[in-house]
Amino acid sequence: MNFLSRLPAPARRAGHVLLGVALVGVLVSCGNQDTYPLTTLSPKGKQADQIHTLVKPIFFIAAIVFVLVEGLIVVIVIRYRRRRNEGDGEGDPKQVHGNTPLELTWTALPAVILAVLSVTNVQTIFALQDREPDAVKIDVFGQQWWWEYRYDTNDDGEFDIISANEMVIPAGRPIELNVQSRDVIHSFWIPALNGKMDSVPGRTQFLGFQANKPGVFQGQCTEFCGLSHGYMRMEVKALPPAEYEDWVQSQQAPPAEPTGELAKEGRTAFLAQCAYCHQVNGLTSEGEYSDEGPVNDYKGLDGAALPTVRPGVAPNLTHLMSRNRFAGNMFPLYYEDGTPDEGKLKEWLANPQAMKPMMPDNLQGMPNLNLDPATIDALVAYLITLD
Repeated sequence: MNFLSRLPAPARRAGHVLLGVALVGVLVSCGNQDTYPLTTLSPKGKQADQIHTLVKPIFFIAAIVFVLVEGLIVVIVIRYRRRRNEGDGEGDPKQVHGNTPLELTWTALPAVILAVLSVTNVQTIFALQDREPDAVKIDVFGQQWWWEYRYDTNDDGEFDIISANEMVIPAGRPIELNVQSRDVIHSFWIPALNGKMDSVPGRTQFLGFQANKPGVFQGQCTEFCGLSHGYMRMEVKALPPAEYEDWVQSQQAPPAEPTGELAKEGRTAFLAQCAYCHQVNGLTSEGEYSDEGPVNDYKGLDGAALPTVRPGVAPNLTHLMSRNRFAGNMFPLYYEDGTPDEGKLKEWLANPQAMKPMMPDNLQGMPNLNLDPATIDALVAYLITLD
């Protein structure tokens, strides 16, 4: 800046402009998909490509308009500013009464541009609503503050897989989501695959996407939904078709029986402490998963006192350890070397509200069960067997 201060006024002004442009360039280059996974500028699916194709010319036109308008403002301010030798400035400036050709141009040209963009916009809207006959159908439920996914893998009207927060799909195959809500308005958004779709109580809304290649794509609830809105994340994992079929088979199998004594103690503790809200298929219920009311058809096990579960209040944990994260996709289940992060699970069980703001008294989030360390150790030993 000291260097610029020694330059003539015109050169100094040009230097300030160039510094501003350079700063913008540096800031733009700071982001990438690894550090900012919620970018809309790196499409990874068919629908995201359609949106990207639509917005690119809009951004380009907007940039041209911005440069022209701002450039003219700068030129006018500099050229027509009052100079020191022009008096006190109390007199009227030179009056200009318009330019009809110019006014017609700046009225008609934007109208034509907007008309063309509106046509492409409507075409894209209809294209995004296309449904594919061979699509994988998944019901998506938004709930304070996590997401549930239900798969009907054989189109028989019954759900074969129930998971939470992490959606698994086959790469290269169309996906059809039926987005719903159990409480307030949420919004499902995986920017690398498509735009957002609100989940509204009492309504089922269609959202389709298709991942071009295998990968993991992050998302976030984009409709303010209460205390832990910012902690309501989601993830889509696209697998090669063969791996996806293996995943489907494994998810429909019951979890393996725990073998260690500590894990068995944890299973009993789970039934006594956790089964009010969480389900493990084949353990807490023999019947079908239901939202109609309490599920009472429990399987007796180890003499545990089995409570009445409220379906849908909390995530289904049947294959918890097949996921990457828990608690609204916030906290990792594994270390980088692939070993279970037992410490994070223990921290959660000891005081969940310290890790994520919730309202458990209103069935919105997990309560603090005041578990003793021995019970927590046993529960974690059991939970890490649910793969």
